[in-house]
This record gives sequence, structure tokens and C-alpha cells, in this order.
Amino acid sequence: MVAITLPDGNVREFDGAVTGAELAASIGPGLAKAAMVVKVEGDLWDLSRPIEKDSKVEIVTKDHEDALEIIRHDAAHVLAQAVQELFPGTQITFGPSTEDGFYYDFHREEPFSTEDFEKIEKKMAEIVDRNDPIVREVWDRADAVDYFNQIGEEFKAEWVGELPSEEPLTIYRQGEKWLDLCRGPHLESTGKLPKAFKLMKLAGAYWRGDSSRPQLQRLYGTAWRTEKELKAHLTRIEEAEKRDHRKLGRELDLFHMQEEAMGSVFWHPKGWTVYRQAERYMRNRLEDAGYVEVKTPQLVDRKLWEESGHWEKFREHMFVAEVDETDTDHPPAQDGSEAHRAYNRRMLALKPMNCPGHVQVFRQGIKSYRDLPLRMAEFGSCHRYEPSGALHGLMRVRAFTQDDAHIFCTEDQIESETKLFIDLLASIYRDFGFDEFIVKFSDRPDTRAGEDAVWDKAEKALMDATTAAGVEVKLNPGEGAFYGPKLEFVLRDAIGRDWQCGTLQVDFVLPERLDATYVAEDGARHRPVMLHRAILGSFERFMGILIEQYSGRFPMWLAPVQTVVATITSDANDYAEQVAAACRKAGLRVETDLRNEKINYKVREHSHMKVPVMLVVGNREAEEGTVAVRRLGGKAQEVLALDAALAILKTDATIPGTV
Repeated sequence: MVAITLPDGNVREFDGAVTGAELAASIGPGLAKAAMVVKVEGDLWDLSRPIEKDSKVEIVTKDHEDALEIIRHDAAHVLAQAVQELFPGTQITFGPSTEDGFYYDFHREEPFSTEDFEKIEKKMAEIVDRNDPIVREVWDRADAVDYFNQIGEEFKAEWVGELPSEEPLTIYRQGEKWLDLCRGPHLESTGKLPKAFKLMKLAGAYWRGDSSRPQLQRLYGTAWRTEKELKAHLTRIEEAEKRDHRKLGRELDLFHMQEEAMGSVFWHPKGWTVYRQAERYMRNRLEDAGYVEVKTPQLVDRKLWEESGHWEKFREHMFVAEVDETDTDHPPAQDGSEAHRAYNRRMLALKPMNCPGHVQVFRQGIKSYRDLPLRMAEFGSCHRYEPSGALHGLMRVRAFTQDDAHIFCTEDQIESETKLFIDLLASIYRDFGFDEFIVKFSDRPDTRAGEDAVWDKAEKALMDATTAAGVEVKLNPGEGAFYGPKLEFVLRDAIGRDWQCGTLQVDFVLPERLDATYVAEDGARHRPVMLHRAILGSFERFMGILIEQYSGRFPMWLAPVQTVVATITSDANDYAEQVAAACRKAGLRVETDLRNEKINYKVREHSHMKVPVMLVVGNREAEEGTVAVRRLGGKAQEVLALDAALAILKTDATIPGTV
């Protein structure tokens, strides 16, 4: 007897082993037709695989959160089959699903081109129409190696030897002849794959990611549940290309990057103005929330990073510098020669994060329980080595500034501080124009510091605090920091893309390693809890997100140039300068355009530069003391007295949260 517990709590009993397909059919013919795979005790299985013991089981249909992973994995296999049918002699390697699609790596002497995409997509559609059955088979390892060698699949034969010997070796046969080494699961047949797929681009890759091994060709594609979803995705991509922060950064003269400072940003005056406005806003909010701001060193001796644990866990991402420090115990000879001077070799590292430095500030002087919670903030300049191939404009850099802070508190204060932080974060995101975000709960990683008992306590404390704050979380197993579990705050932008920005981490480990203490009410010394938190994350990355969120059309308070005073005729030049001076006195960032050009030309040019407001003046405006107000994107203009216009613009330009 096998008992199957369904998500709604109902239990179905079967005389013996039951497949996912049989389970779905026992519930109803509609579900049997819609079923893709099953989820058995949290693991995805093929519908044909027997469930032999009592289990909790979900039926995965198109609407299930795991459906896209299955669709995309199957699309990768159909792609591989199509390529081998079209281009005999091509070897297959790996083909996983990705965040928004799939890819497959091929070894072929002749290069693919994007002109091949239409032909490959057509063959993929034929394979779907054939409705080839997909069958899971368990093979002997030696037989698999022999088979793949015989058919010339050298990469597959090599990979068989890398797989854990204790796991069954599974092959998926697609139709009569084509098969692939894969853990699965897969759909019952190719006909169940929606034809909502499209090939997107070509790239190079190396076998096993090793540049000394053969070079492969990677075909990327995207796959969705329906044609409607596919079309929406392609529209998002088109919109994202228009909003690309690198393109807008050039067009709007915000920043640039170059080879001589790889992964670092050259901010231009306009871009730096936006940056400083965002920083000014954040500084105001943190001061109002009871944070104190500090500044810690860029270069720190290796010793501190070893004590904190970062040297062991993070060394590969750190920039280091070795220096010869004079040994003061052995001064130079009286004649000034260096003969008797001794040196100590020291290794320093540019800080990749701020937390050890903040503990050093906390440790200065005696701290009492009355000083807690101590909220310590820093706009900390950090450096991390990122491989050159991973760098991507402002989104992935080597030199960046974090809106970093650490809250030193007692265990009893974790809950209240978590709630305060989440409320602050949500308010800040709204002010920047992001109304939606989700929260992920990331627990202990495989490589970590601290005992399991400490992690048990930290994870429970963070989960309890999150629950008390009324926040629903999505579990993100194994993705915590090496010193503690964390919440990840993922905001959604104007075109539906998700960006992980904020974090909150509960850390019992670092205060212990770096000997941070406070005097409690009982007069004894206790370890504080350290809450690591960020809201924007990397300022550089958040700036990239903002540029794309607004497509360069920043809200008035962030815009580098808030208004341009443009003349219709040169006779109004003096008045235009007076208007500009009044704007500056009102705190507005203003430029004048006194060129001998037609006003429509000026309007088009400043609209292209995303200036929020133009104040147009001519002889009549000069005589009457008025301005014609033209807003970006609007066709009409409003003529107002200068004082009235300035009052409106000053309000529009006010930084959120200030009076």
C-alpha cells in the first residue's frame, strides 16, 4: 500500500507503486492531460517514474512555479536534437535552463550564425509536432561510455566518468534514435512542449569552463508557457535595449568606463549630480532613522581579514598590495646609510566590505546596553575583483560604494530592529519609484563560519523577526552569507524586471571572532548581535537601475538639470539670465539656452536630453514678468508669473522627506 498526500491534505492510497501519470488520472482526466511532471517530497520527477513509498506529491501543470524550468529544459533538448538532425557530426555537451530561457553548448568545426536560427526553430517545431515520446532509462556506466565513444560523443563519454558513482546514470531517449545524458525530469513527449520558444543569440564557451579545453558554441534561447508570454518577454527585451544604462549614459553625458580603469566608473558632472542627490537623500533618511555615520580605511592589514574570516572565505575577490614597512627596532646607521635598516613585509587588502572596520569602531571604549541599538552607517568605498568577462556597465563593477550599515544590538532587539529596517527600506524604495518588492530568506551555505547551534539560533531569530514584521518570504536555500542568514529584498522595475538590492543579515559570528562586547544590566560583558544591512546595495548598480527605471527621465528631484531657460529671440537674453538667477536662488539646477536657434529646435534638443522643465521666454514674457512652462513629454505650455512658476518648480524639486 502506497499513500500519496496531496497539497490540500487529501490522501490517496494505491495497492502498490504508482506513477505520476496514474496519480493525475485518478484525480481527473483534465489534470491527467495538463500534468507535466510531479514533485515528490520536493524533488521533480517524470510522470512515468514509479512512486514506491508513502510521499507528499504535487502535480506540476503549466501554472505551477516549477513549470518554466521544465519547459526550458525540454526546449534545450529539442534544440540539441534539431541541431544534430540539421548538422550531422555536431557533438552535444550541456543544455540547462536559465532564468529566462535555456542554452546548449555544441562542438562543431563550422561556426553557427544567426542566419541558422530560423532553420533550427523550424526543425524544433517539427520535433514538437512529431510528438516523440521521451523515455527515462537507467544505464550501466561502462555501457554509456562505450556507446558515446562509438557515436563520436567524446564530451558525453568524458562526463559520465565525472558523475557520482552512487547515483543512477540516467539517459533520456527522445524518439527512436536521439538520446542525451541527463538527470531530468522531462515531459512525457516532445508534443507537450509549447511552441513558445525563440533562439536569441550566439556566444562562445569552453568545455568545463577551462580555457585550455576545446572551444564550444553556445546557442541561447528563451521559452515560455504561451505565445502571449513569449511576445511579452520579447517586448521587455526591446524596451530594455532602449533603456540600457550604458547607452543612456553616453547620450545623456552621465558617465563612461574605459579599459585603463576596468570595472570603475568615470562620473561626468551630470551623472555625479544624480549620484550626489541620491546620496544626499539617503543621508537625510539615515539621520532621521537614528544612524550615526562613520568612515573606515580603504587599506587594511591582512591580519584583520584573517581574524574576521574574510581572508579564508573571500580572498579570491580581494585586491592586495604588498609593502615593505620599516622595522623601527632597527633604525638606520648614524651616517644615514640603509645598511642596518630592516624591513617587514606586509600584505594589505583593499576592503571588499565594511563590516570588520565597523566592529573596530564599536570596540573603541566601553559600550553599555544603554548604547544599544547602535546603528552605524557608512557610504563605504569597496573594491572586489570580478572577472573581466563578468563586468557589465554599472551593474557589475570592481569599485563601488555601498550604502552600508551595521546595527549592534541585543538578541531581544532583533525583532524591533528588523521591523524598523523593513519599514525604512519600503519607504525609500517608494521614494525612488519602486512600489513592489519581494523578500527571500537565505539560510546557511555549505561553506560558512560558526557552529550549527549558532546558525540555528541566528536563522530562528531572523525568521521570527520577519514573521513578526508581517513579511512573507520566499525560501532561498543555501544562499546566506558565510557568517549568518539573510533577507534579500528584490525590487521590480517599470518593465517587470527584478533586481536584488537590499539585504539584512543576522550575525552572531563576527562579534565573537573580533571580540566585540558590551556591558549588560547584570554588569557582565556580553556579545552584541550584529545586523548587517543595506538598502540600495551598490550605489553604482542602483544608479544603473534608476537610469533604466526612468529611461533617463529622472524625477525632478534627481534630474541633473532641472530646468532650462530658453529664449525665443535674442532680445530676451537679459531677462532669461534674470530668470535663471531666480531659479538658482530658489535652489534649482538650471541652464540657459541663448543660442540663435528656433525655439522648436531648442525644445527638441532639451527633450532628447530629458530635461524635466523648460522655461521659454520672449519679448512678451520679458515685458510681463512671466515664463512659458513646458514639461517634458507634454505638448501644451502654461504661461505663469515668474514667482508662481518658481514656487511650483521648487515644490516639484524637493527631495522626498524634506520640507
